[in-house]
Parts: sequence; C-alpha cells; structure tokens
Amino acid sequence: MDQNDRGARPLCDVYSLGLAPFADIWALQKNLVQSHRESPQPDRLLLVEHPGVYTLGQGSTLAHLKVPPEALPYPLFRTERGGEVTHHCPGQLVGYPILNLKQHRPDLHWYLRQLEEVLIQTLAAFGVVAGRQPGLTGVWVGNHKLAAIGIKVSRWVTMHGFALNVCPNLSGFDAIAPCGITDKPVGSLAQFCPGITVEAVRPVVVTNFAQVFGVKPVIQNAFPPDL
Repeated sequence: MDQNDRGARPLCDVYSLGLAPFADIWALQKNLVQSHRESPQPDRLLLVEHPGVYTLGQGSTLAHLKVPPEALPYPLFRTERGGEVTHHCPGQLVGYPILNLKQHRPDLHWYLRQLEEVLIQTLAAFGVVAGRQPGLTGVWVGNHKLAAIGIKVSRWVTMHGFALNVCPNLSGFDAIAPCGITDKPVGSLAQFCPGITVEAVRPVVVTNFAQVFGVKPVIQNAFPPDL
C-alpha cells in the first residue's frame, strides 16, 4: 500500500544547503543512508547547488569525456549512482532524496518516474511544458534536456537524485557528452523563463515533491545530522 493510502502523510525533513562542495554532500548522504541501517529514520530531501564538478556513474565510461580527465575545467568524481557523466554547477538545483522505499513502494522504475514527475510539475508551474523521452531517464522540453536523474538504492534506501538546470552557465557541459547523449542538447529553465532563479524554483520543487510522494514537508533550518 502506498503512503497516499494510509491517511496522515508521513513527514519529510527538507534541508536547503545553499552552495556546498559535492564531496561534502556526498559524504553526508552516505552517512544518512548508513543511519537507516541502525534505526528508523525520517524521509529527507537535501537541496543544494554545487560549485563546478563532474561526476561519473558507477559503470560509466571515460569515452563520454571530450577531453582527458586532467584537462577538465572542474574536478571529476566517480560515484556509486547509475548513469553516465554529468556536470553540476551554480544555478542548477540538485535534489538528494534519502528515502526508505519500503515505506513508499519498493520499485525502482516507479521511483524514477516519480522523480521525473516532480520536475515535470515544477516546470509546469512556470508555464513550461516538459515531458519524457522514450527509453531515456530525465526531463525534457522538446529535445532540450533540462533535468538529469541518477540514483543509488541500497536495501531500498535511496541516495543521489536529480539535477534541474534553472539558470546555470551551461558551458561546463561542452567538455562532456552529458549522460552519454550526443544528439540532444542540454537546456535550462532560464531559456524559457528569463530572469528565473534557484530561489524561486526551490519551494516549488518542495511542494511538488511532497505532492508526488505523499509526504508533508518539514523545513529544517539547521544542517542535517551527520550520523
């Protein structure tokens, strides 16, 4: 049974972490995931922007780099998420849900589609009609990819998540084939909504995340516990 069918919505702690290095938030995610193995934990959603960085999925190939790793303009990390290479930078809103899918639905396909739906509804709130591309994960406006998704699920606890291009400088994507895709360009919400900011989009993401996953968001002002 889904949480939406259980009556009262479970709580989800939401943390807006500002601009923070990828390595720091990656370590935090791993600690929070580990905490699920030790005691019951609330749902959590970490929202952050990262300084320029590239990340590789666990099994991704360096063939999708257009320059040698040492020539990339930003640091490169290989992570445990699925998917190929991507780029994070300021102006991109990154969301890391730490959820126990046993409390939702233990189904990876369902979880990916739910994350896409959060972002589709978020873009719709700004008058932008977005959708999916057959056989590809992420969110698109026409042939422009506005959001990438890459996850890791261990014992049904999630980490990593989504990255929505709000108003970033997209030049960092020039050094890679984002997600291994070479025939479709990366885009941003700012192309369709000039002047849009991450600050304007963040609460809309929270609202839609809560609606799609059937949770009640609890905005936390302190940094999440480093368990």
